[in-house]
Amino acid sequence: MSTARSLWHETSPLIEVDQALPTRADVVIVGAGIAGLATATLLARAGRRVAVLEAREVGAVATGNTTAKLSLLQGSVYSGIRSHAGDEALDAYVAANRAGEEWVRGELDGDEGLERRDAFTYATTPEGVKAVEEEAEALAAAGVDVDVLGEGQDLGLPYPVARAIRMRDQWQIHPMRLLARLTASVRDHAGSVVTGCRVLGADVTDEGALVHTSRGTVLADQVVVTSGFPVIDRAGFFARLKPSRSLAAAYRVPGAVPSGMYLSLDPQGRSLRTARGLLIVGGPAWTTGRSRDTDALLRELDAWTTAAFPGASRVSWWAAQDYQTVTRVPFAGAVGDRLYVATGFNKWGMTNGPAAALTIAGEILGDPVPWDLSPHLNLRDGADFVTAQAGVAASAVTGVVRAVAGSGSLEEGEGRVVRDGLHPVAEARVGGEVCRVSAVCTHLGGILEWNRAEQSWDCPLHASRFAPDGSVLEGPAVEGLRHLAG
Repeated sequence: MSTARSLWHETSPLIEVDQALPTRADVVIVGAGIAGLATATLLARAGRRVAVLEAREVGAVATGNTTAKLSLLQGSVYSGIRSHAGDEALDAYVAANRAGEEWVRGELDGDEGLERRDAFTYATTPEGVKAVEEEAEALAAAGVDVDVLGEGQDLGLPYPVARAIRMRDQWQIHPMRLLARLTASVRDHAGSVVTGCRVLGADVTDEGALVHTSRGTVLADQVVVTSGFPVIDRAGFFARLKPSRSLAAAYRVPGAVPSGMYLSLDPQGRSLRTARGLLIVGGPAWTTGRSRDTDALLRELDAWTTAAFPGASRVSWWAAQDYQTVTRVPFAGAVGDRLYVATGFNKWGMTNGPAAALTIAGEILGDPVPWDLSPHLNLRDGADFVTAQAGVAASAVTGVVRAVAGSGSLEEGEGRVVRDGLHPVAEARVGGEVCRVSAVCTHLGGILEWNRAEQSWDCPLHASRFAPDGSVLEGPAVEGLRHLAG
């Protein structure tokens, strides 16, 4: 199995960053994805001393692994928000995302990575048709202009479509080209972007926030956490967010490729767009740490693509992780003295990320945005909250049950959880070597599951992920797994 690497990372421009960790900043921003770098750009241009701290590399996680659609047409998002939070929340969401889309377009003006496309949400099944109709109703309620298309309409796809929504003049981008521009702008305005610097926590004092990192401590007036799942969690987000991980792959397809951006609302959803002459296909999705055969999901994606586009040949693949609040409304704002959080973008970070940046930067600069999502952020939303936490509890139990004694050698790319006395041990063979680390997540003690496709240890409780050697990849965990003797 080849190592996952997105098309965007493979074609990224060189992004220059800073080596030295500053000891003082007006604002420390945790995470160098679209939300973090957009916030940093806005604040740095306004004269704030900004330090962006990134545990890995710029765009290492969600932004660098997205399908990168810059669109106000967002699958079933509008109907989901309307049913969970109401029409006022939907209106605020549309205003925020419209502003986010316009901001990104302005930042990428003249760049080859910005391309205008029509966007389509469509269905090929009765279940999907119902979802498309509900989304069309929500769009109408929010005053968003779309075309509703019936059966037989030509969408440019090689298979029949039963119902669709079209929104004209949307955009697709190269996300790493955007991050390169934002990083350069931060540094041009006396800010710093430091990679390989993991934030471990923060203490809020009268003098400021002491941000503790793997490379030292930074004193800041404010801290903005944009790390997907907040690594500084003062509001219990670990119990309020639903994680989801999804695959994407780029294929070389004989002949012409579809010209638009597409997302199906069928039970087996698929996302389509093009880039550099390749067809990018997104899906399927799963809850992080709760799929025991991620290899099968990649095979499923290949099978669907080759059936729909005969002769398609995969050239790269990758996966991305995102988070949804149970009200479907993203969170962007203060969570206590000196601390701000942006999260819950629900797979639409290209617009929600900059919208969150505009919101938080506006609060810090005393220039609030015209929309207000905060009244609609009741994150304990009845049945959905109970269901999410029941899934966490069930995963905790089954993880313990599966941690049983194992025997026999591991094949290359395989991993398993075994017991060493009372202690669960994670064993994996990667690159011909067997790594043995603790199988207990350092966040809240979940028993890890092996992700064979990506060759990582994933936590089914709150979606932390670790490399075979135990180092942290993403999620709320900030400490690596303990190494164990062979």
